[in-house]
Amino acid sequence: MKRKTKQTEKSSETNSALEKTETLEDFYKNKFNWMPENLRKDIGHFNVFRLEDCMGPDKAPVQYSRRDFYKVSVMRGKHVYHYADKSLEVSGTSLIFFNPKVPYTFEQLSGDPTGYFCIFKEAFFTQTLRQGIGDLPMFQPGNKPSYVLTKSQDKYVANVFEKMLEEIGSDYVYKYDLLRNYLMEIIHYALKMQPTETLYQHADANARITAVFTELLERQFPIESPSQRFTLRSARDFAEQLAVHVNHLNRAIRTTTGKTTSEHIFDRLASEAKVLLKHTHWNVAEISYCLGFEDPAHFNHFFKKHTNTTPSAYRA
Repeated sequence: MKRKTKQTEKSSETNSALEKTETLEDFYKNKFNWMPENLRKDIGHFNVFRLEDCMGPDKAPVQYSRRDFYKVSVMRGKHVYHYADKSLEVSGTSLIFFNPKVPYTFEQLSGDPTGYFCIFKEAFFTQTLRQGIGDLPMFQPGNKPSYVLTKSQDKYVANVFEKMLEEIGSDYVYKYDLLRNYLMEIIHYALKMQPTETLYQHADANARITAVFTELLERQFPIESPSQRFTLRSARDFAEQLAVHVNHLNRAIRTTTGKTTSEHIFDRLASEAKVLLKHTHWNVAEISYCLGFEDPAHFNHFFKKHTNTTPSAYRA
């Protein structure tokens, strides 16, 4: 029951955050009610924290939304990460890499969590990597960001975070170079491990195709601005992306879920349309465009067919 309740809360959080991406300023205001003096000047911002210092009844909850910064987190205990369209339940210690393109939150299932996390902007690595930080496997959307740690791995990573915490408070003139090296040490340590495959395993080929289809579908949401466009709108569009025949895709999804590919697409479109009508001030033509309808009349027909009411009546 707790999982279902949280999913409902997550949906509500998603709706309210449609037009809001959490910035570094938001993070500091919500968590600590203060702002580092150099935050606006230092585009390569970096900071590190103990998790327990940022959680509790007097701290703002973690909202399901995108951020405009990267985050690397170690969390101990039993919890569920809601990451893009996935919900990953983890017991023990997990190391997770979050990127600005993917919305996330987490649900604590037992005890008081302990751990660490650091946040940073992409510019923190601009001069040191041949490619951007976002090109690393764990930060790429659609890749696997979660690593479950053994006790010895937990000890190793925790030791690096403790070094970060000690260094961030020092007066050493080159401390950010050292902090960058510590973060790269964690990244390389993770790259040598295999992501937590058990979190992503599926029973058979049909289930795998359905899972990838769902990820491609959900990756287009939430719609956050009138200029954003929902482009994969048909079973054939998804089949081309997945390099399978459309009939094969349809059979796999119907076998796994009991619903057709089009039904999944239309249900998700109708759901997003409801969110946009209730939680934005965009006009119906703008909403129609972002959802991939060339003509608002077609959107009106679609919405009425799937909800038994018109967009204007639903918004009223």
